[in-house]
Amino acid sequence: MSETPTTPPPPGAPGSYGQGGARGPQPTIGELIAGISENISGLVRGEIALAKAKGKRMVTNLGLGVGLLGAAGVLALFALGLFLGGIRRLLALALPLWASYLIVALVLFIIVAILARLGVKHLKKGRSDVPAPQEGLRSSAQTVKSAVASGLRKGGEAR
Repeated sequence: MSETPTTPPPPGAPGSYGQGGARGPQPTIGELIAGISENISGLVRGEIALAKAKGKRMVTNLGLGVGLLGAAGVLALFALGLFLGGIRRLLALALPLWASYLIVALVLFIIVAILARLGVKHLKKGRSDVPAPQEGLRSSAQTVKSAVASGLRKGGEAR
């Protein structure tokens, strides 16, 4: 009777345990459950870290948008004061003094428009970055369920 030599499966292949393809004892149910628990814990920590990163980016964009809109509001008040001062001078005096007031006011209104547009853009960008960790957790849970189900099927077939 001659036995044909068999090569051990490559590492990571079904039926290989331990390092370098050396077979060891199969892990117990408790070890498998502990491993699953560690994996789920790692997934949850990863989802929390992702939600924190998205939240930080959202707060940064919202803060920048609010700051730009605040600057636009302050400049709008200055421009309004200059504009009204220009109209007042227009009614009281001749052309040169009020014209200078109106030119400065128009320049400030242009700056206000640019800052307001940038502020709104950043606010919209911040709203689009709202973290949704539940989506990642659902996907991870589904992956774990399918892995457990396929592992149970493979384990049932091997016995």
